[in-house]
Amino acid sequence: MIYWRNLLYVHFVIMGCGRVGAALASNLSRIGHSVAVIDQNPDSFRRLPEDFSGQNVTGVGFDREALIQAGIEDAYGFAAVSSGDNSNIIAARVVRETFGVTNVVTRIYDPTRAEVYERLGIATVPTVKWTADQVLRHLIPLGPHYEFTDEVAGMSLVQVDLHEDWLGRTVDDVEAATEARVAYLTRLGRGMLPTPDLVIQDGDTVRLLVPTNKAGAAQYVLIHQIEEDTL
Repeated sequence: MIYWRNLLYVHFVIMGCGRVGAALASNLSRIGHSVAVIDQNPDSFRRLPEDFSGQNVTGVGFDREALIQAGIEDAYGFAAVSSGDNSNIIAARVVRETFGVTNVVTRIYDPTRAEVYERLGIATVPTVKWTADQVLRHLIPLGPHYEFTDEVAGMSLVQVDLHEDWLGRTVDDVEAATEARVAYLTRLGRGMLPTPDLVIQDGDTVRLLVPTNKAGAAQYVLIHQIEEDTL
């Protein structure tokens, strides 16, 4: 039998509650992480969903007191996604240099600035329509990566990352361990509808259909070595 241990959830601070910041906060909270959002305009928090369980902090994103109120001292990651390059850059440097948070992602509009800050070790993301997803993947390199969510049904299609221990295992093993369904695999650029005995190979991209509230648990199983208890 394949089983998994306790889940690990962490804290994130997001500066800017525009479209990207609100989407990022919502996604992180939905996964199960703790989230605090900082914005100067309290009306901006209206973009967050009604069931958002995180913290709203009205203030300047690079202000030390606002950051402390948002829990930056215990944060696993920080995302500066406001509409101003200067504010984002200042906030990123304050968080790294004052609070020692190294997992920092910054939204930059000016590509020349982005190149400079990438060299300084600050991950930057350009302003494209899928920015929220890109920021999320920088903050949490491992999935689950949500590709579609049916809010009414409570189901999601997610791309998951695999520990190498899962290579050589079957689709049936994955489904038994995660209590999800493998929707399809992509192998060498081509989609494959899975059969229970299909073996997972190196380079495969795996997507699951899973209850949204269990997606994080499914990903946790798949990024760890398999533990088997022979009955």
